[in-house]
Amino acid sequence: MHIFKKILLSLSLLYIFACSESYKKLTNSKFNPPKEFSQHLFEAYKVKASFEAKEMHDWNSAKLYAEKALKASNGNNIYPQEISYWKISQKDKKNIKMGYFNLLNVYNDAINTDPFNLAKAISSLDCWSEQQEEGWQTWDINKCRDDFLNAMHAIYKSLNKQKKIPLKSKINSKFEEKTAISNDGAAIVTEDLQQNILQIVYFDFDNSNLSEVGLEEIKRFIANNKDVIKKFIIVGHTDTVGTQEYNMTLSLERAEAVRDVLLNLEIKKENIKIFGKGENDLKIKTAEGIAHPANRRAEISPFN
Repeated sequence: MHIFKKILLSLSLLYIFACSESYKKLTNSKFNPPKEFSQHLFEAYKVKASFEAKEMHDWNSAKLYAEKALKASNGNNIYPQEISYWKISQKDKKNIKMGYFNLLNVYNDAINTDPFNLAKAISSLDCWSEQQEEGWQTWDINKCRDDFLNAMHAIYKSLNKQKKIPLKSKINSKFEEKTAISNDGAAIVTEDLQQNILQIVYFDFDNSNLSEVGLEEIKRFIANNKDVIKKFIIVGHTDTVGTQEYNMTLSLERAEAVRDVLLNLEIKKENIKIFGKGENDLKIKTAEGIAHPANRRAEISPFN
């Protein structure tokens, strides 16, 4: 038994040594990644490797992050670990899997438009998955998840090339014939609201429920603007997955979800108009049947 314990101890020490080798290389060498994206990836994973090694003494996770940082230092494009890599329950895996595919959908575009937040999203998704696998540090699970969601929202905004307009600008009401029906009557689809958007909120695939990030963005937007904007138009949108009829309904449900938040924030019902555009006004042009996350949105604008 004594010999067996010695063997186990030796194997454990060998394992720790092997895991720590990549981390030692990361911390004891100087690196100069060749691309901006690579630099952001390198820094993001180096921070996570150091945290796991120094604070948590989790050499397995430190090894994973250190190896990714080293690959980034050579200019390699890094992707989040595939979902099958992690041992996570199906219930907990659902949102992570959705985030994984959302990230892959914007990866190639975001390298050029927002490499900083793309690197943050990739490393934060790995962090979220790793912490969820361990399953006990709820504060770290929530932080990594929120970092990922915030980075993705920033990417969507950069892809949409969001530009704010003066608050006194007016909206020309050229109406198309397409309508979506809500409980309040016909929600008319306008043609030129796109130029006057002040706030964009994003939704998960086939879903009209607001995320915590989206909810906080709406609250912040209203708090900052309710004294200068008295009336609001909310326009819901979808990607191109599903039928035109289904997406028109879904887009309206998204607008209604945002409207309900405004009502809870004491915006009067008569000062809110909601519209559904379905898949008829894509921010990122795609073929039919493409689940692009930047198209799944609701847009809030002022009107007079």
